[in-house]
Amino acid sequence: MSEAGAPEPALAAVFRRLIAQHGPMPVARYMGESNARYYTSRDPLGAAGDFTTAPEISQMFGELLGLCLAQSWIAQDAPSAFTLAELGPGRGTLMADILRATRNVPGFIEAAQITLVEASPTLRDVQAKTLAGHQVIWADRTDALPDQPLFLVANEFFDALPIRQFVRGETSWHERQVGLADGALSFGLGPELPQPALADRLADTTPGDLVEDCTQLAPILHPVSERIATHGGAALIVDYGDWHSLGDTLQALQGHEKADPLAAPGQADLTAHVDFEKLALAAAPASHTRITPQGVFLERLGITQRAQTLAKGMIEDALNAHVAAHRRLTHPSEMGNLFKVMGIYPPHHNPPPGLEP
Repeated sequence: MSEAGAPEPALAAVFRRLIAQHGPMPVARYMGESNARYYTSRDPLGAAGDFTTAPEISQMFGELLGLCLAQSWIAQDAPSAFTLAELGPGRGTLMADILRATRNVPGFIEAAQITLVEASPTLRDVQAKTLAGHQVIWADRTDALPDQPLFLVANEFFDALPIRQFVRGETSWHERQVGLADGALSFGLGPELPQPALADRLADTTPGDLVEDCTQLAPILHPVSERIATHGGAALIVDYGDWHSLGDTLQALQGHEKADPLAAPGQADLTAHVDFEKLALAAAPASHTRITPQGVFLERLGITQRAQTLAKGMIEDALNAHVAAHRRLTHPSEMGNLFKVMGIYPPHHNPPPGLEP
């Protein structure tokens, strides 16, 4: 609400006014301001929200990630104090599953300082309720994480970071922008200009190709990698995407359906596929694993055996939902291939279980 009590203006109207006054804005600014409004004003998850993530589908996902981190902790001589962190923890469901799965690992919970990197006041309140009974610290940024061993998960976090989009010209690049056409928000292109950050992409693109660049990725990941390289730990990054970005992957989700990214800024979840090559480059000075399809990773960790154990005693609807959840997480035509996993770990150590160096 405004100071006078009037409803806050729709973000689309704000954008139209800004563009009319100052000209088109980069896709990164449009996406960043849209998602800032979106994530700080609602709980976007579940049937009543706009999308569902793996932890909301089945407890098995978080349990296996938790045991993977716990095994890495043991392999690094079980440090007596460490940060157990999550980036963008949603409702806190994933962290709750991690804590439940690791409670029988001697010393793990007692040594863990649970830290959630979360900007949304709405979601912080939900997380506090989900994790009631645990001492939780919230942080706004990764560079605020303590200087100690760090064991971290980031599930569907990096896909929501703002991206810049560039269309290849004859010798350099046109930045894709959001402007106005007949009074409505519309995509267009800026002038052709050199882009030093994309110098290496001139060799593998042709005029008209679109590439995406997430400039916030490295500054967020570097503090994580530095702590793991210096103090020990491990990070598991799970997201949709692949190696070496090419093509337009910007999308909007509203009510569990794909929508026009320009139709309702601040009211829909805007995401883009993650370029895991950029994650790998930002992992230095720590080491990174190969990217592994989510389905393969979960099978290596024993999801089928866990599913069979949980299925005992289930009947009818509960059993059908359980089988469907297992399929959704692992099958190549569902989340199994689209989602990838990359691990970050200290040099001269073994990678987290289920992943290859």
